[in-house]
Amino acid sequence: QITVNKSYSCEGLGLREIPAKLPVTTEILDFSFNMLPSLQNSTFSELKSLLYLDLTRCQINWVYDGAFHRNKQLKTIVLTGNLLLFLSDTAFTGPQSLKELVLTQTGITSISFIPMTNLDSLDTLILGSNHISSLELPPNFPTQNLKYLDFQMNNIRAITAADVHVLQKTSNITLIFKGNDILHIEPGAFQSHFYSLDFGGCADIPGVLAGIQSSTVQTLWLGTFHNMQEKSYISPDILQGLCNISVDNLYLQLRHFRNLNAATFQCLTKLRKLDLTQTHISALPPGISGMSSLTELVLNANSFEHLCNISSAAFPSLTHLHIKGNLQALQIGAGCLEKLAKLQHLDLSKSHIESFDCCNKALSGLSSLRYLNLSHNIKLHLQDLLIKDGANLELLDLAFTPLLINTSQGPFRNLHLLQVLNLSSSHINTSIQHLFQGLEKLMLLDLSQNNFETGILLKDKLFQQLSNLEVLILSSCELTAVGDRAFHSLKKLRHVDLSHNKLAAFSTDAFSNLKSTYLNFAHNKIRIVPRDKLVSLAGHCVINLSYNPLECTCSNIGLITWYKQNLDKIEDSEGTRCSEPKSLAGAQLATVSLSCGINTAGIIAVVLAILCCGAIFIWGARYFKQNYQQI
Repeated sequence: QITVNKSYSCEGLGLREIPAKLPVTTEILDFSFNMLPSLQNSTFSELKSLLYLDLTRCQINWVYDGAFHRNKQLKTIVLTGNLLLFLSDTAFTGPQSLKELVLTQTGITSISFIPMTNLDSLDTLILGSNHISSLELPPNFPTQNLKYLDFQMNNIRAITAADVHVLQKTSNITLIFKGNDILHIEPGAFQSHFYSLDFGGCADIPGVLAGIQSSTVQTLWLGTFHNMQEKSYISPDILQGLCNISVDNLYLQLRHFRNLNAATFQCLTKLRKLDLTQTHISALPPGISGMSSLTELVLNANSFEHLCNISSAAFPSLTHLHIKGNLQALQIGAGCLEKLAKLQHLDLSKSHIESFDCCNKALSGLSSLRYLNLSHNIKLHLQDLLIKDGANLELLDLAFTPLLINTSQGPFRNLHLLQVLNLSSSHINTSIQHLFQGLEKLMLLDLSQNNFETGILLKDKLFQQLSNLEVLILSSCELTAVGDRAFHSLKKLRHVDLSHNKLAAFSTDAFSNLKSTYLNFAHNKIRIVPRDKLVSLAGHCVINLSYNPLECTCSNIGLITWYKQNLDKIEDSEGTRCSEPKSLAGAQLATVSLSCGINTAGIIAVVLAILCCGAIFIWGARYFKQNYQQI
């Protein structure tokens, strides 16, 4: 499959050699899932401009001398899934600055199998899913520019200081050991500055922490995986080794905490982010101290009964708090988060929340909040303002959470800085005239899967105050008609989604400005579109009429003609097809040709009719003249 640019894909074509017709200008080549048992010095010799080469699962066993010697510009080589039996000492010579080498699932059992010649420029080396049991990194291991080294899913059981001594030359490297059953790390084996260290799935956490003592790590992964045979319990003393390490971000997903108390956190005082996703906790202990540096706390998929159970006062510097997917009904109470004056991002989605007076008291004191997600909960009753202290809120997501509004004034009227509001499938009462009062900065409004009275969106005051709105989503709202001036107050509207409704007519009268506007009318019941409704679609306007039962008859010749002349304004031409007549059912609109004027046969018939009428008239005139003269 040759394309007309510098990127080519030959994936899965069953090829046994590089196509000769590939131009010498080729820069990106995906040759995966073909067959190249060996790589010779002539295999890629013509492709001198190669930058990226993917040879995934090409049944390569042998890589001979200078296989890439003519590919001076080559930056990335992917050899994933090839059972390598032989790599020449000069297998990777040629590229002047090879940056990425991927040897995943290549059957490698030892680092010594990999030739180190010409790898000094590497910044990424991926050796995952092999059979490496011992590191023993050689003295000439390429560390000068290395930033990412991946040993995940190997058979590494023990690591000594001598094995990884060469890594002390690196700085800010990402080092991945997840999925290895590491039983022993020599204390102090790793002493460096790491960007990220991943020991996910390792059972011996104290051993890991001893091995990286005196190191500086921006992100440390100590979590585990689903379906592990043995549960990974964490008792208060397990994390004591963190007192000897400088860590910014700590991930402990899927670990089981046992006897959780304040002492568990005594070595976590320097953390900026702590991820405790699905760690089987129902409360954070009172008395936690020294966590003033923590800015992000992730408590997703746990079992909190009450929002106050997270002991939020222990984390006064939090800017991001995630309690998504709580496993039981979460009661939000009153004032549980009021000490978090710096909180900007709060995610309480999918946590089975039901509140009969949401959410002023529960979210009091959060004057810095900018992002609030309450989507996918049970039900929220809004008695007045949703959140009194939400003056700085910029994004509010209430999708798939039923809302019962018991106020005649808008519950969002104090959110003057709000830019994004998602009310999708919220069962909101759209007949409230001042529903969107105060949202003069709103740029995106999603009302999809809500219903409007009578199914008709008339000219009313619903959108009147949304003067800055650019994106309006009204898909799946059971709409049957849209009033002629429904959106005339929305001067900046640029994206309107009316798909998956029951609209039988297409009209642009509802819009005041159609320059550079996207209109989605897909999946409706539109059959005929008058040409005069399309004339105003000028400039960079784009329209989607796919999956409507469009008639391809002379009654719709205006649409068909305009459509062919404006294919640059059409989205999803593949799905824009005829439904009638039966002879054209399923045909793409762009391929339809109709003759709706008077053809040659018609012209002849008209001429003959005129001549016949003329002959009859002349004969009649003569007949009456003769009869008149006889009288």
